[in-house]
Amino acid sequence: MLACTLLILFAGGLQALAVRVQVTWDIGYLNISRDGLSTWRAIGANGQLPIPPIYVTQGDVLELTAINHLDMPVTLHAHGLFQRNSTYYDGPALITECGIPPGSQFTYIIETRDQSGTYWVHSHYRMEGIDGLRTALVILDQDMSLLDEYDEDVLLTLEDWGQEPNNDLMERLQ
Repeated sequence: MLACTLLILFAGGLQALAVRVQVTWDIGYLNISRDGLSTWRAIGANGQLPIPPIYVTQGDVLELTAINHLDMPVTLHAHGLFQRNSTYYDGPALITECGIPPGSQFTYIIETRDQSGTYWVHSHYRMEGIDGLRTALVILDQDMSLLDEYDEDVLLTLEDWGQEPNNDLMERLQ
């Protein structure tokens, strides 16, 4: 009985260390020119493109609120993360989740207790991810013992932009 009580107290103590990290994305269109020649409509969050990375520590709970100001639904996906008890967040619209309708919002609850590393959050509706609705998700390891093994951490994300919006390209190719 004592071992069971200690285990419960220990597990409760670990849970208390977890932080709820709240991030809000006000998702909307932005007019951009990536090549200096063409201007078209891309998708950003909070008026920014690229969207700044999200940093949490292993064990934290990420609450990502998506407010959809687009003229189409939005779904978000934390790519590479285990979806324990949250498989309804794990995929494309109308397969595992309904899209967030225009003018609506939804809060994704993303637990990070089992993983650390660099992942990404991206849209899973049509070409929204390619048009800018994506960012890196960095889950810092609680065990910082390797911190002295390297000089610096560099997060580098790459993107590929064409000469026309991806939704236009997709419709033309169908």
